Amino acid sequence: MVHDIRHPPDAAALLQARSRALAGLFEEIARHRMAGIPVLHPLLRVEALGFECAPVDPEAPPPEPEVGLGVLITPWFMNLVWLPLQRQDLPRQPGRKRIRQIGSSEFEFISAWDDTLGAYEACSLFSPMFAFADHAAAQATAQEVLRLLRQDPAPLKQAEARHPPCATPPMPARRAFFLGRGASA
Repeated sequence: MVHDIRHPPDAAALLQARSRALAGLFEEIARHRMAGIPVLHPLLRVEALGFECAPVDPEAPPPEPEVGLGVLITPWFMNLVWLPLQRQDLPRQPGRKRIRQIGSSEFEFISAWDDTLGAYEACSLFSPMFAFADHAAAQATAQEVLRLLRQDPAPLKQAEARHPPCATPPMPARRAFFLGRGASA
């Protein structure tokens, strides 16, 4: 079960610094390692968008650090990022997959590690990025993703309770079908 935790007063400042460091890391990657690669969308730039403190599961082994959740936009991908508020060096398990509950949905995150940032996790939303007309379109999509993930799932459950999905009639057994009898036969 995921429990919301109380974040220290400086959590917002820590998260802001960490999300700036994340964006800085990927700006550097864009300039050096990705330079000239045709998968880059020329109208997009690196941006860490919408990072907020996220609830963690204190029962998960080992106990998880406080984290932020937001979207990283680059000219070659858009990822949902699970970013510890403080640098985490252990365990270094890049490529390890983990299912995380975000709002009412489950997402597969992949662990990553960098010398300058430490450990973090990413979940791919889009790659490559050519479906976006410009950076404003990518930002709008990222903001909508975060809005949907952060909305209260209770109204949806209430709507489902008021209007349950249509019940499908039971399928007749094979013998009943061939003999022309209904499902209750």
